[in-house]
Amino acid sequence: MSRPKDSAVVDLSVAQDLTAGLIERLQCPPGKTQAFLRDRKAPALRVRVTTSGAKAYVFEAKLGGKTIRRTIGDVRSWTIEGARMEANRQRVLIDTGEDPRQVEQAQEAARIAKAEADTAQSISVGAVWDEYVEARKPRWGDLHYRDHIAKAKAGGLPSKRGTRGRGETIAGPLYPLMQLKLRDLTPATLSAWAEEQTLTRPTATRLSWRLLRGFLSWCSEHTQYAQALPAQNPAKAKVVREVLGKPSVKQDVLQREQLSVWFAAVRQLSNRAASAYLQTLLLTGARPGEILAIQWKDLDQKWKGLTIRDKVEGERMIPLTPHVATLLAELPKTSKWVFASQQIAHLAPKEPRNSAKRLDPKNEEKTMSMPNHLHDKACKVAGIEGLTLHGLRRSFKSLTEWLEVPAGVVAQIMGHKPSATAEKHYTVRPLDLLRLHHEKIEAWMLAQGSVQPAPAGKARRLRVVK
Repeated sequence: MSRPKDSAVVDLSVAQDLTAGLIERLQCPPGKTQAFLRDRKAPALRVRVTTSGAKAYVFEAKLGGKTIRRTIGDVRSWTIEGARMEANRQRVLIDTGEDPRQVEQAQEAARIAKAEADTAQSISVGAVWDEYVEARKPRWGDLHYRDHIAKAKAGGLPSKRGTRGRGETIAGPLYPLMQLKLRDLTPATLSAWAEEQTLTRPTATRLSWRLLRGFLSWCSEHTQYAQALPAQNPAKAKVVREVLGKPSVKQDVLQREQLSVWFAAVRQLSNRAASAYLQTLLLTGARPGEILAIQWKDLDQKWKGLTIRDKVEGERMIPLTPHVATLLAELPKTSKWVFASQQIAHLAPKEPRNSAKRLDPKNEEKTMSMPNHLHDKACKVAGIEGLTLHGLRRSFKSLTEWLEVPAGVVAQIMGHKPSATAEKHYTVRPLDLLRLHHEKIEAWMLAQGSVQPAPAGKARRLRVVK
């Protein structure tokens, strides 16, 4: 039998033995978008050809009274025998009551699940932590976000600020866990971690544990990570909580009779900015970070108000009392921050404008460091032990008891949430009403501290250091 000519039309009305030459001659009839050539040896196999000339092997069969077609592959990639075997395999599935599409979907799902399980078993805590922080950042406040970054950061970086003389940063409490595999976060591992970290920094470790607990809860809600963790959040295990213990109630507070020695020691500090910061902290009852974040634009000289960036409400305005106004007005205005970087704050008024202390432009974007060391030094001179910066905020609240100031007024000045329905929904205090009580509090504290208050209207004007 002679070989058909290349131009010979393939008869699509009957099944034929597929050959390479037959498939090569296959063309789509005019007026149609696609056509099918049936195979005689594998009844479920078809060769599909389109108007563009594309050709592919196709499986076709009846399932539940309906015709289903599934592409096997391009004729250039599959051999005829390979296509027949695949068509026969799918045909067997249908004959046994299974749908090839569902079988393939189940196989693909199993493949993806295995790949995710393999990834979850090998992925590091640090990689998932970065994804978690990025995903949750829009729902967090700045402070909460910075806590997640700081507690997991590596150490060993050179720094002149906040290192207590070490000259380099130390790793955050969570950093050792970042190097582990996610599957290794077991109660035993976290218990050993807590034992080590609480020896040197128990408070920071408890905060880190709370952050880690939220992270692991997030992981449990994501299938790709949940399968690498125990069913119960390992951070909530009793063995971990017992190691961390409960934080003791802080009792550091200034007594009324200690005000005179504390003010005397603080006002003698050579660092004017630190001295003003500590006095402002006590006289406003604000959080240490809130006072450090004050900018010059936050001082309203016209209405005698001070805007505080509040971690609870976002912002709150408190009275700018006379002594605090005087303290702040005496500080050089070297950047947008009232308590600018200490390198700038040390600049004396008579130093030349081109002083080397003023040459570093990076400092213009920094606040000064928390003056913990200077405060400890002042407290040592005053004979007061264990008083922290947050203890000054606690002192403000405690000392107002001597004046019987309404609790709601004190809470509003300090930025505490209202504790009663009437206070929350029905009491609205204007700035002038707060000032009435706040100035009374300040005057009493200064009197007890033997501090001569600034004469009314004598606060110095802000000085700009260029």
